[in-house]
Amino acid sequence: MREEIAIVPTPEAEIYVEDTGPEDAPVLVVLHGGPGGSGYPYRAAWEEELADYRVVYLDQRGGGRSPELPLEPRYFTIDALVDDLEAVRSWLAVDRWVPVGHGFGALVALEYARRFPELTPGVVAIGPWIHYPELARALWRAAFGSGEPPEDPTRAVEEAFAAAGPKPLFDRLSFPSQHGRAHLEWLVEGLPLAGSEGVEAAFRANGLWELDYSGYLIEYPVEVAVIAGERDGTSHPHQTERLADLTGARLELVPGAGHYPWIDEPEAFFRAFYGAVDAFSE
Repeated sequence: MREEIAIVPTPEAEIYVEDTGPEDAPVLVVLHGGPGGSGYPYRAAWEEELADYRVVYLDQRGGGRSPELPLEPRYFTIDALVDDLEAVRSWLAVDRWVPVGHGFGALVALEYARRFPELTPGVVAIGPWIHYPELARALWRAAFGSGEPPEDPTRAVEEAFAAAGPKPLFDRLSFPSQHGRAHLEWLVEGLPLAGSEGVEAAFRANGLWELDYSGYLIEYPVEVAVIAGERDGTSHPHQTERLADLTGARLELVPGAGHYPWIDEPEAFFRAFYGAVDAFSE
C-alpha cells in the first residue's frame, strides 16, 4: 500500500500526517478523538477495511506524534484545529475530502465542513461529542450514580474526575464489555504519545466543557452521516439524536456496540461506514 509520512508545518504548529492508499481514490481524513489522541489506533484497526480509499490519518496539534504545544490556551482552540486541517489539505493538494470524526474529532470535522463546504461532500460523525455540558453530566452520573450534577459543567467534570478518575469513567461509558476495552488498549500499547498537558489545560481554560455546538448546526451546509454504538454512554442518545435532528442526518446505530463500534461489532460498523461514504461520492 502507498504510504507517505510527513510533518506538515502550519502557522503555529506542526502536524504529523500519514497519507495512505490509491491517489486516485475518494479521499477521507480521519480526525481522532481525545482531545490529545492520535490517528494511530484508527489506522491499525481500519487500514485493511479502507484499502480502496485514499485515507489521511493525522495527529491533531499537541497530540500523538505531533510536537507538544506551549502551555498557553490560545494554541488549542477549535478554530486552530480547523486551520491546521485546511493547511494539511492544501499541503497534500487534495481537491475535496470527507472528514471522518470520532468523539471530539466529530466536532472538528463538523466545524471544518461548516467553514469549507465547497471542499467537503459530506461528514461522517462517529459517536459524536457536540454538546459538552451533556457529556459532563454523563460523566458525573457515571461517577456518583444518583443525584443531580452541578449546573456548571466544568465543576461537574472536576467533581467526577476527582471522585473516580477520567479513564475509569470514560471506560465505564464507552465499553459494553471488557473485551472491547482490552482490544483498544492493545491497539494503542505501542503508541509514542507526546505529552498532552497543554491540550488538557487549554480544554479547561478555554471553557470547552461549556460548549454546545447545536446553534452552528442549523441550516448546515453539507450532508452528515451519524454512526454510533447503541450502548455508547458518551454519545447516544442525547448527542447523536441532537446532531441527526438538526442536520437531517442519517443515524445508523450499531446494536451491542459502545464508543468504538468497529471493535465491538466490526461487520455492522463497516457496513454503515461504507454506506455513508459511498453516498457522498455518488
